[in-house]
Amino acid sequence: MRRRKAPVREVLPDPIYANKVITKFINSLMYDGKKSVATEIMYGAIKAIEKKGNDIKGIDVFNDAIENVKPILEVKSRRVGGATYQVPVEVRPARQQALAIRWIITFARKRSERTMIDRLANELFDAANSKGASFKKKEDTYKMAEANKAFAHYRW
Repeated sequence: MRRRKAPVREVLPDPIYANKVITKFINSLMYDGKKSVATEIMYGAIKAIEKKGNDIKGIDVFNDAIENVKPILEVKSRRVGGATYQVPVEVRPARQQALAIRWIITFARKRSERTMIDRLANELFDAANSKGASFKKKEDTYKMAEANKAFAHYRW
């Protein structure tokens, strides 16, 4: 039996764009408690996007990227009588956001550009344009859920 649910901590909106999602993104990007470094990378990436594009707002690209990468369905393992089934389940909004942020950061880190600012800027740009590794991850997750639709009745 599980104990009580962990309280949801509210994050403060970031000082430049007054956006809570950016704060969550910076917190996920941070290594070893170095928030100032993570903040520089994030705002640098937004500026790089604005420099690259003609008349586009970096914050809009960021929001589009998060929206495009949010998964609708995912699979969860469920044991039934010695067999493990991949059961498709809908993703809660808070988890959608968390997964989108995590995937974008993970795939940005794996890119081959020289600086993390460039990697993140390009990954956000690709995600906003419905391409790139993080968007592919979302598509693959959805395909997996679709393929396992037959086991949907094992939902709990």
